[in-house]
Amino acid sequence: MGAKKIVILNKMGKPVELNKQELALATVIQNQYNSTLRNALGFEIPITTLTTIVKAVSEQKFYEIPPVDFVPLRVGQGAWSAQLTTYLSYKMSGQFEDGIINTGGNNSRLASAQTGIEAKNVQVFNWAMENNWSLVELNQAAKSGNWDLITALEESRKTDWDLGIQRITFLGARGNNATGGACLGLLNQPGITENTAVIPQPIKNMSATQIKTFVGLVYEAYRSNCNRTAKPTHFTIPESDFNGMMTQVAAEFPIKTVYALLLEAFQDITGNKNFKILSLAYGDAAYNDLSKQIYALYNYDEKSIRSDVPVDYTNTMANTLNGFQFQNAAYGQFTGVVAYRPLEMLYFTHTL
Repeated sequence: MGAKKIVILNKMGKPVELNKQELALATVIQNQYNSTLRNALGFEIPITTLTTIVKAVSEQKFYEIPPVDFVPLRVGQGAWSAQLTTYLSYKMSGQFEDGIINTGGNNSRLASAQTGIEAKNVQVFNWAMENNWSLVELNQAAKSGNWDLITALEESRKTDWDLGIQRITFLGARGNNATGGACLGLLNQPGITENTAVIPQPIKNMSATQIKTFVGLVYEAYRSNCNRTAKPTHFTIPESDFNGMMTQVAAEFPIKTVYALLLEAFQDITGNKNFKILSLAYGDAAYNDLSKQIYALYNYDEKSIRSDVPVDYTNTMANTLNGFQFQNAAYGQFTGVVAYRPLEMLYFTHTL
């Protein structure tokens, strides 16, 4: 059978007639690339004589935020442990007045201070993932001229680790998988008080009067919850609500945005000029699998809340047994987020 006729269309959709020499050249080029490249997430790309292969590769994008901006992250401590133990101490003495002594009486036995201690054990999870490739795949990728197979595989695996740690920081591990439900995140901690009264609607929809009242209510709810022993430092707001807070508080008073007014109010009431209001997409019901909008007000302190990465992402040297197939692995260790002082954290929720 003769060579399959190649039809090239111009921008009007009409065929471009090739002479005999042009047709032969186009056929050779088409056959060459068909035999060396693959399709469907591989290397094969149908081309014509009018095709130009762009050197830059457009990569997939993901929602990425630095977890350490939201939760204290301790890296490298307790490497290769099966669990991490943190001791929690409690004051168990009586009242202050028990220490008052009568100089005219018998003080041979004084009131004594007492303390108690409890061990908080946190499970450490091991993670590993391999990459493998063959000499054929390596050469075919190289032949395309614009894609490094090994680099792409490594970037994909590192992205898996980064996005995995990110999601676990906020929502924990998916379902009841290998973690056995013992890996939770910032937004689904057990034993945290959930307030459904203070934020019954998105903050962006509140009037100037409602916002003014809201700040006092939300701060007092937090202080009351922790018995006035701590002040919050961070307030996470679902991104859909946060984005709407960039509008003016009132049309008749277009000086400050809702965000600016709220931040200033929190900084003043806490006495902390570093107080942060953070946008968090995981707080949106559409992204958290919890079917509700979640706002978190808490104290950013590793003695209060923390996540651990005992072994950070590490990869091994590539090796081969037959000189044709190659592989390497990457590994790490992590924990979920743990609220060591649960009273220093408060959730505000509502449904849309």
